[in-house]
Amino acid sequence: MPRRKSSILKRRADRKKHLHNLKVKQDLKKALKKFQSLVSSKRLDEAKAFLSTIYSKLDKAAKKGIIHRNTANRKKARLTVRASKAA
Repeated sequence: MPRRKSSILKRRADRKKHLHNLKVKQDLKKALKKFQSLVSSKRLDEAKAFLSTIYSKLDKAAKKGIIHRNTANRKKARLTVRASKAA
């Protein structure tokens, strides 16, 4: 347990930030699963429309440092390939 006041406050802030980052990652994961289900059920027009939402979520997460920017770009590229192969 931290003893200094600054350490206690830092720990509290870190916990809040950690919970927020987890929420963003979970939201991103749900979106990716939804996209996968749309592609597998052959609803390609909905999947392509949903792709822009996923791009936005990935870019925001990368901008805030929740995920690395190269990871976001790699995921976007793979999703684009998956959508175009299904068409």
